[in-house]
Amino acid sequence: MAEFGNPDVVEEEVDILLIGGGMACCGTAFEIPRWIEASGADLKVKLVDKAAMDRSGAVAQGLSAINTYIGPEQDPADYARMVSNDLMGITRDDLAYDLGRHVDESVHLFEEWGLPIWKTDENGERFDGSKGMTSLKDGGKPVRSGKWQIMINGESYKWIVAEAAKKALGIENIQERIFIVKLINDKNDPSRIAGAVGFSTRDDKIVVYKAKAILLAAGGCVNIFRPRSVGEGTGRAWYPVWNAGSTYSMAAEAGAELTLMENRFVPTRFKDGYGPVGAWFLLFKSKATNAYGEAYMEKNKAMLDDYPPYGHAAVPASCLRNHLMLKEMKDGHGPIWMDTVTALANLRETLSPREVKHLEAEAWEDFLDMCVGQCGIWVGENIEPEKKNSELMPTEPYLLGSHSGCCGIWTSGPTDVGAPTTETEAGVPDHLPQGWNWGYRGMTTVNGLFTAGDGVGASGHKFSSGSHAEGRMCAKSMVKYCLDNADYKPELDTSVEDLVAEIYQPVRTYLEHKDYTTAIDVNPHYITPKMLQFRLQKIMDEYVAGVATYYNTNAEMMKVAGEKLDMLKEDAEKMRAKDLHELLRAWENYHRILTAEAHLKHIEFREESRYPGFYYRADKNFVDEENWHCFVNSIYDKNTKKWTCFKRAHVDLVDKSKLFK
Repeated sequence: MAEFGNPDVVEEEVDILLIGGGMACCGTAFEIPRWIEASGADLKVKLVDKAAMDRSGAVAQGLSAINTYIGPEQDPADYARMVSNDLMGITRDDLAYDLGRHVDESVHLFEEWGLPIWKTDENGERFDGSKGMTSLKDGGKPVRSGKWQIMINGESYKWIVAEAAKKALGIENIQERIFIVKLINDKNDPSRIAGAVGFSTRDDKIVVYKAKAILLAAGGCVNIFRPRSVGEGTGRAWYPVWNAGSTYSMAAEAGAELTLMENRFVPTRFKDGYGPVGAWFLLFKSKATNAYGEAYMEKNKAMLDDYPPYGHAAVPASCLRNHLMLKEMKDGHGPIWMDTVTALANLRETLSPREVKHLEAEAWEDFLDMCVGQCGIWVGENIEPEKKNSELMPTEPYLLGSHSGCCGIWTSGPTDVGAPTTETEAGVPDHLPQGWNWGYRGMTTVNGLFTAGDGVGASGHKFSSGSHAEGRMCAKSMVKYCLDNADYKPELDTSVEDLVAEIYQPVRTYLEHKDYTTAIDVNPHYITPKMLQFRLQKIMDEYVAGVATYYNTNAEMMKVAGEKLDMLKEDAEKMRAKDLHELLRAWENYHRILTAEAHLKHIEFREESRYPGFYYRADKNFVDEENWHCFVNSIYDKNTKKWTCFKRAHVDLVDKSKLFK
């Protein structure tokens, strides 16, 4: 009988394994049955989620806008241009363009499933999604809060999308509360994926899967840097705290090539609650000011001239907008305010009383939809947005590939948009593929391992709808991969016994040493996951450009960080798990440490500050277009525990000049 420390071991064989329960895996789960049916093959698919699909992933709490909807006004090339400019010119145009031609279909599906989308009538008056107006698919006009964003009533957004996924895939093919912690390569071919292993967060059970194809889409990485909210605020973050870098670390250990892991996102958000600002800037036309009421984007505009052409677009890159704000903070002109009072007063002059009332309600609903903690702060600090302004603050850094960030895994793109098929940079390891499309759409450099959403590197600004669309694209690719490899029989390169021993090591460490001291958390033989995470966050915050140094680092600081991370990895082998929840936290820490190390190695390798406002290398505080207008990629050797970083050439596939003045 299973007990803590002596789990049941379950072995399963499937054709396709989906890891994650967010928007990307929901897209795959919805789409894949139709491709299997069309193929006539008998393929077994299973989706495994660390949490519960209804409220899993970045959209868990809800959203008030869909941030990527192309519509008839723009085209995929416009979208690829926007993505490139916002990420300082280094993105994969093929991936962005391909997404741009698929993403609207996902949005139309959401509306078909019941997601309320705001519309404008023939007079241009705005109505929320409860009015039942003409659907987007049939020509309805959405309320745009920006060039790419459309407003929704989205408190149940994830619930609606998950319901469609569960209905399509079948609830019997979905396992919740199973945390996949390790991918397993094939015994006979190390360049191929063969399976994965994880454990239940509810029962004493380890599950070992064999699979021909695996979709790894377990989100980005949060909490590798010390958050601004500490003490009683510990646990508050902007991106979902359960995103532990599992996508990046497990892919790296399996041998997949990573890209742009130096990139991070530092969003400016309402202080302490991390509430979203997009609707305030885009829909309410609010401005951010310094303490003296000066609009710093206008005051410091000349600073954008240092970063051509990215500072000269109609909308400067996200990092550069931070760059101008940080100047005010460093000069002692804080706090920074969102001028909600003026914005709402101006709206009253142009909108009908009904629309004004609706928008004032939306000011609250914007948070209730997606960041309820911010409402608590407004209430607790007696803030009525029409009467009192709110403070803004740049957050701690996050690693992600679907928002205004583009770190992730190097993936195979479409074959019909002119992407390069050879490599012109020296130093790319010989075993890696040439060019940008070497296999199936969405496949990594490990055969049979696919990714989507935050996992896809060099292609930001996908957001919720784009992640779903990428998942749908992977569904088609994975079915084709399985059909093309029908005779492949996966064999794991590690024994089940060794996998079980490795996964439950923190439990064994605890059980062996727990009686050595009378205080359970104080023990010379182990460290708690919570304390280990504090150490990681301190290292990254103070040496790898966290909030403690105003996002500054240099080669010497990173050298210290590397030494400290090496020691932290040694200490991590002594992590304890006194229950299944701590086992979850321990494995999240393993994933975070490897992801943090990748981030460090990439910033060290790229000898410039490519994303000013997100991080600065004080010893290389410039953007070097001549030498570093390229991808920085890496591979990790799980046997030697060493990273190899190298350049890949960047190529523009769409004309970028259209964006700039």
